[in-house]
Amino acid sequence: MNPEDRAGASGGETPPRVGVFGLLGSGNLGNDGSLEAVLGYLDTQHPDAAVDALCGGPDVVTARYRIPATRLHWYRGEYRTASRLGAIAGKGLGKLVDVFRTAAWVRRHDVVIVPGMGVLEATLPLRPWGFPYSLFLLCASGRLFGTRVALVGVGAAPITDRPTRALVRWSARLAAHRSYRDELSRDALRAMGVDTTRDAVHPDLAFALPTPGVSGPAGSPRPVCVGVMDFHGGNDDRARAEEIHRRYLDGTTRFVRALVEDGRTVRLLTGDECDATVVAAILDAVDSPLVTAAEPASLADLMKEMAAADTVVATRYHNLICALKVGTPTLALSYAAKSDALMARMGLDAYCHPAREVDADELLKKFRELEERSAEVRRTLAERNVAAARQLDDQFTALTSALFPAAHQARARARALRKAS
Repeated sequence: MNPEDRAGASGGETPPRVGVFGLLGSGNLGNDGSLEAVLGYLDTQHPDAAVDALCGGPDVVTARYRIPATRLHWYRGEYRTASRLGAIAGKGLGKLVDVFRTAAWVRRHDVVIVPGMGVLEATLPLRPWGFPYSLFLLCASGRLFGTRVALVGVGAAPITDRPTRALVRWSARLAAHRSYRDELSRDALRAMGVDTTRDAVHPDLAFALPTPGVSGPAGSPRPVCVGVMDFHGGNDDRARAEEIHRRYLDGTTRFVRALVEDGRTVRLLTGDECDATVVAAILDAVDSPLVTAAEPASLADLMKEMAAADTVVATRYHNLICALKVGTPTLALSYAAKSDALMARMGLDAYCHPAREVDADELLKKFRELEERSAEVRRTLAERNVAAARQLDDQFTALTSALFPAAHQARARARALRKAS
């Protein structure tokens, strides 16, 4: 629903002003999928809400979701390495300007939602003055101006870097509402000194997205989808980043080559724009017409590809979610505990392999075991997906109660009247 439609749906009352915040529209399909799930919730349950975004890719968000969007950072070179004095000064000035820009944006809203994403973790390389600083500004501004900031279905993990950990801890403490996508995330925040007694755990927001049907002619051979990642380790692996990347790429390439030698068709998939370099390297190394690549523009595109697959082997967290959601047997190249937790939730904890040490022979062995259990795994995933959908309905009900108390009370009164009549 566009802003004009939202403004006219309130029946004369002032519509709630809702902001969404994060690295949205920046090329990461998982982040955008979480946004799409929250926008779906707002359109369904709060169609009168006036929604806009403060995000990494405002042009993309406005074009794709038809909501106004503002650039997250004043300094346009925020994500480029600053080596010259002018760039360093620009970044420093940007940090100061963003204090006032973020505060002014937050002040215009009744509610700000941070939709999913791993905003409280550092499982990938991260600097404290990057997104952790931006999130802290958001939550501090919310507390200052009385705007309810909600971290909804977010991911968290233990953080060893002290400045990053401090910013994450204070961001979480200042938020008005928190929920997590797994128990590990809640445990990580508790270990950082955040009181999580009233915080809930629900499946990842992407499980609330529509599930596409299987495409392609009936009876046609199904490919093996291999979701790759430009993986260099985590925040604590910077010294070994290139070695980790080389091992990951070499092991994944050998696995794809082994599938081709067995006569299997392979479809390479990405989850972020940066993953294209890994796809190109594998295509160059495994020169075969049996290996092709897709260019998904959304989680819906990823799900369509994976719904048409026999089996999926994937690294990125939201690639795994897409495969599991459409019920395709899935093997995880796990780069963080969140992937292991997700696979365990869906009954596939036996099918995880470390992304840091990809052993093609061991991976192929697990892959063949998974394919032998394909029918059983599909039944298990169907059951787990029904449970996930029910749990997300509960999350959205709780979110309405926490962020839109007037609407929640009105619905409660309406239900009571229906029962009385």
